[in-house]
Amino acid sequence: MKFIGRTVVFCIVFWGALSLDPAFAQRRKITIKLASLVPENTPWGAALNRMVQEWGAATNGEVELIIYHNGIAGSEGDVLRKLKGNQIQAAILSSFGLNSITPGHEIITLSCPFLIRNNEELDLVLNKLKPYLEERINQEGFFTLAWSKAGWVKFFSKAPVFVPADLKRQKLGTNEQEPALMDAFKAMGYQMVPVAMNQALVYLNGGMIDAVYQSPVNVGGLQIFGVAKNMASINIAPFMGGIVMNQTGWRSIPDQYKPVLLRIAKRLEAELDTSIQQLEGEAIATMRKYGLIINQVSPAQEQLWYDDVNRVIPALLGTTFNRELYGQIETLLKAHRK
Repeated sequence: MKFIGRTVVFCIVFWGALSLDPAFAQRRKITIKLASLVPENTPWGAALNRMVQEWGAATNGEVELIIYHNGIAGSEGDVLRKLKGNQIQAAILSSFGLNSITPGHEIITLSCPFLIRNNEELDLVLNKLKPYLEERINQEGFFTLAWSKAGWVKFFSKAPVFVPADLKRQKLGTNEQEPALMDAFKAMGYQMVPVAMNQALVYLNGGMIDAVYQSPVNVGGLQIFGVAKNMASINIAPFMGGIVMNQTGWRSIPDQYKPVLLRIAKRLEAELDTSIQQLEGEAIATMRKYGLIINQVSPAQEQLWYDDVNRVIPALLGTTFNRELYGQIETLLKAHRK
């Protein structure tokens, strides 16, 4: 009996010591699968590949990050279902995907048309409200690793657009997965046509739509500017993205590694912000070489857009956009603009 007791103690000590050995730790890898709709040959793709290397090095190979680039894990809806079922543990989501996590419409309120108007205002809002937004996401069973400012949504149209009346004469294609923005523009009196963005060029060529609102990077990649040759200079809304994990995946990572992995993700977030702004500028410059015309909107014309949206916003608060968060953002920006 004593022999058996000594054997059990020996085994516990032996396996305890072995679990501290780096070679053993490397063998019991924790695999985190991350889905990305973004092409690998973009700043996002490059940043994710660096994250793979840095997470592996920081954990002595114990945490293995695997990236599914180029949308091979499916659409954003597919990715969300797989996250909830733990088939994958992490994903890059757009503001529309992030908004579907939080039922209170908090995230999409950042993209309310003409509410936030430039990068300086966006930085101000995010610095103030990011902790609250991350808490809301975390309350729904996820964990926020990083955010990214992925550029600005703009109007691209066949005929020039300077004021709201110019656009209301044209059929405006809207991403069928972005009902919040569609509701806002419909309330303002625009002719809205739901369309999958990878079909936008077909719809433009076929005369089913005359204009779209999209980020310049997406428009360049989809060659939409070949038909919709006009871009209004006014910023409609920031195009946001974020990297989230499900709580199952986050809890699987040993606590001693979490601070350093978060630091790596946050550093890549800062690098991405710079890269995306540069990429957007390059995309616009390239499209101009191939015939894109920028319709420069004057301050007086900009005010017409702001007045047009402010007319309908009260009816959209509490349904399409979060009333409380909209109020906080509006208060911040009013003080800043003074």
